Amino acid sequence: MAKKILIHFLALVVFLFCIGPLLLTLFGGIIPDKALLSYPPEWFSMKPTLDYYNYIFRGTIPQSYEVRGAMRGMISEEARLIPHGMMNSAIIALSVMGINILFGSMAAYAFARIRFRAKAATFMGIIMCRLLPAAALAVPFYLIIQALGLLDTKIAIIMVHSLLTLPFTVLILSVFFRRIPIDIEEAAFVDGASRIQVFRKITLPLSAASMVATGLFAFMLSYSEFLYGLILSGTERTRSLPVIMASLSIETDVAWGMLMSGVFITLIPSLILAIVVWKFVVEGIILGAVKD
Repeated sequence: MAKKILIHFLALVVFLFCIGPLLLTLFGGIIPDKALLSYPPEWFSMKPTLDYYNYIFRGTIPQSYEVRGAMRGMISEEARLIPHGMMNSAIIALSVMGINILFGSMAAYAFARIRFRAKAATFMGIIMCRLLPAAALAVPFYLIIQALGLLDTKIAIIMVHSLLTLPFTVLILSVFFRRIPIDIEEAAFVDGASRIQVFRKITLPLSAASMVATGLFAFMLSYSEFLYGLILSGTERTRSLPVIMASLSIETDVAWGMLMSGVFITLIPSLILAIVVWKFVVEGIILGAVKD
């Protein structure tokens, strides 16, 4: 009995540790500055407000900022760029997710099932390239993108993010493909199916959950990536959400409620996608954990 209680207690601690930051950002974004900054704390002394969200999406100045002498921080124009940055990041991350699922699955199947020269060396080369620090590749990537004339474009960021995430996708999917019984594919070959038909009609359906899980992983990596989003985006037109949030957070006088509202907004696309495909993610993880 004591062991069971301990397990449930530890599970509750882990849950609160994971969900705590999300609840704090949600709470901080709907509490007026006067209550949020009060000491001793009077967080529940005033009604919740959506003024910060109205400013971010509609540009409406919060009512509390029309009161002279109120305890508050700055209202930053940078916060008005959050919706556009969220759209940019979503477009880039979804594109990277699609590229990883399409090309990563084909490359992983080749490494898992097809014999060719220098197969092991090629596979290790792809994986080892990703072990290089991201900062070490920043200048070469920038020079290549500049030579191609793609600076300050979403295509450039999509290309770089795809190159950064594809090694993970190839590694993970190749492991999943190897776990599919080869007898199923051999039976299809006997019936006259080609390699492409086997891949499209047998391998892909059997590994759908794993592909969704790795696709979500690629989406998360791209959506939260900061360094290359900063280097390759020169204007607000292509600036990603992490870059906008970084520029907002360095403003020391910015309102805490405004900052918390922006942080919570940045989490919405990831939360929605995770909820929608959570079943496939769990199935993919379980399949990957099953030993032959």
